[in-house]
Amino acid sequence: MKYLPLILAGLGRRKLRSFLTLLSVLVAFLLYGYLSAIRAAFNAGVSVAGADRVVTRHKVSIVELLPVSYKARVQGLSGVARVACSTWFGGIYQKPANFFPQIVVDPQDYLNVFPDFILPEKEKRAWLTARASVVVGRTTAERFGWKVGDRVPLQATVWPKKGGGQTWEFDIAGIYDGAKKGTDTTRMLIRYDYFDETRLYAQGYIGWYYIRVADPAGATRVCRSIDAEFANSSAETKTEPEKAFVQGFAEQIGDIGKIMVAILSAVFFTILLVAGNTMAQAVRERREELGVLKALGFTNAQVLALVLAESLFLSGLGGVAGLGLAWIFIAKGDPTHGTLPLFYLPPADVAAGVLFIAALGLATGLPPALQAMRLNVAEALRRN
Repeated sequence: MKYLPLILAGLGRRKLRSFLTLLSVLVAFLLYGYLSAIRAAFNAGVSVAGADRVVTRHKVSIVELLPVSYKARVQGLSGVARVACSTWFGGIYQKPANFFPQIVVDPQDYLNVFPDFILPEKEKRAWLTARASVVVGRTTAERFGWKVGDRVPLQATVWPKKGGGQTWEFDIAGIYDGAKKGTDTTRMLIRYDYFDETRLYAQGYIGWYYIRVADPAGATRVCRSIDAEFANSSAETKTEPEKAFVQGFAEQIGDIGKIMVAILSAVFFTILLVAGNTMAQAVRERREELGVLKALGFTNAQVLALVLAESLFLSGLGGVAGLGLAWIFIAKGDPTHGTLPLFYLPPADVAAGVLFIAALGLATGLPPALQAMRLNVAEALRRN
């Protein structure tokens, strides 16, 4: 701490330049925080996908349907604990921009397979009793101001009703929460029995199966046995871990991770040049001062540490401020008002951001610090 005045004096030599560099670092890490939250939103469910869950879908494509009769055969296989049917509904609420996922499920089995969906017992009983009822995730309910007992109309895009009707109406029986952060609470869960008897076509078929395995260590074996069960059938299957299935959904719009890395690489490369130039200019302008410090007894190592400390202080102040602002703004809520499945800054990305701050400080400060360390006292003092 005794060298802090020297560090502040060095940065204060060109206040405007130091301020603009600080602001550039702050904006870079603010952007980093938001992009991390967006990546987490698009990968919703991947980080919390159960190691004890696998997904069985049609081998050709996710849009191809599977017979509901497969459920009993899957349930009878060794290593399978629970099986739940799921089908994409794809309705529109008021306008296409109001997108949220609607999944057709068999209620009790689905909740058994997904114990991280928390639904009050009273609301669960109401859902199991009323065939035209649904449960909705907390995020979507708050987005549209829905409450238990509301009737929600959805315009069909995939599944018209018998008789040619396009409007489905559902009563909200309950609102579920997630047992842990990262659980997708944007879904609407529709009862399969009501859906199957009301839709115009494809009775007796579903989209995919969620399977909960008895032992996560045996998940790979269960996947192979399920696919072997339906090999050479009219509807062959592909079974994979839930994480891979969810990741495949996310990557339908692109590899968000690679997109984020590309953007941040460009931003941090620019900041590296800006901050590096700031430190290099600061050392060039202070050659005489650094020579005086060496003449007063500062060792090469102390001069090196002093210049590195300035760089780390600048990147640390800007980076921590940027991450802090990102955390505060993101905590205020999803700027899309519920369009994203979840919106938060993952702790792992915060930790990575701290490492990036340190790396930025070292990368921009080390070259000029080495130059300052090698500075000859006599040359520095007679330069001006």
